[in-house]
Amino acid sequence: MNNEFTVTKASGERHTFSEDKVRQSLLRSGADKEQIDFIIREIRNQLYDGITTRSIYKIAYSLLKSGSRHYAARYHLKYAIMELGPSGFPFEKYIAELFQKEGYKTQTGQIFQGKCITHEIDVLAEKDTDQLLIECKYHNQSGTSSNVKVPLYIHARFNDIDAHLFKKKESAEKRRKCWIVTNTRFTVDAIQYAGCSGIKLLGWDHPFGKGLKDQIDHFRLYPITCLTSLTTAEKQKLLELEVVLCSQLIQKADLLKSIGIKTTRTATILNEANNLCNHTLSNHH
Repeated sequence: MNNEFTVTKASGERHTFSEDKVRQSLLRSGADKEQIDFIIREIRNQLYDGITTRSIYKIAYSLLKSGSRHYAARYHLKYAIMELGPSGFPFEKYIAELFQKEGYKTQTGQIFQGKCITHEIDVLAEKDTDQLLIECKYHNQSGTSSNVKVPLYIHARFNDIDAHLFKKKESAEKRRKCWIVTNTRFTVDAIQYAGCSGIKLLGWDHPFGKGLKDQIDHFRLYPITCLTSLTTAEKQKLLELEVVLCSQLIQKADLLKSIGIKTTRTATILNEANNLCNHTLSNHH
């Protein structure tokens, strides 16, 4: 059955349809075997040669949504990150939250003097003598990769800052590291260059098993854009109020009323957010 159809990815590449891949991503969402079997059957019924991965995703998403909203919300994670907004600013805030979970003190949008020019660093994370200068490469479209130009450029900036700070006594003792975080993928060249020049990379599924999607699940850092019970406009209003995470929304539930959401819907939204944050993952590493 499987080798009859090719699937078109967002990048334009074509691959043989893999039922196993779909099954894995549904398993990650928390859905049980029965739900997964049902969804796979539905997808099979609607398959045609050259179908896009986005179309397959949409079929699965709407079926999950009619069953369990919070499974659909987790399944929607990759696209939810892309919905954080075109500016990329909520993404920087989001990544700062992630490093806080790792025990770092974080600040966003810090200006650093380099040896030659000044630079703005997206996220500065500090713990003990470690000082991480983190650059966020945010893409709001699927299929976009960060190529080798990204680490080349970031490395040059890092070296300029490092050259300046190294002369200052209190900064010389810091163990400074350069990080690049993206919500999509890195090309092979980018990974190779970063590995060779000591730059740490965090991508959607890089490093394997410890990628961004794994970290999000591990810390349950689900963005509010995951929620299926909010409209796009409502998500936007909440982001403008600097509510990026579901856990923040649970603590500031009164904000829902302030953006014009009726009490009857509030329960549904909070229920979904709570289920999402408290869901135990049987298949998590």
